[in-house]
Amino acid sequence: MDPKDIKKEYTNGEVTIVWQSGKCIHSGNCVRNNPDVFKPKEQPWITPENSTTEKIIETVNKCPSGALTFYMNKKD
Repeated sequence: MDPKDIKKEYTNGEVTIVWQSGKCIHSGNCVRNNPDVFKPKEQPWITPENSTTEKIIETVNKCPSGALTFYMNKKD
């Protein structure tokens, strides 16, 4: 697996954040808009359980490169 093209998913149970490292331009929008979830110095660097689904969606939609996307999880 190419470390420059990793795809990872992180969920809070309601929404899943998809991060594609190869598309990331490191604009920092995610960190500035939702620092409780996006912490680049930590592992894992995305912790969606620390925020509301609405704020996560709002933040992901501000990603200029498309490296961050999301999908809603199916309810049982």
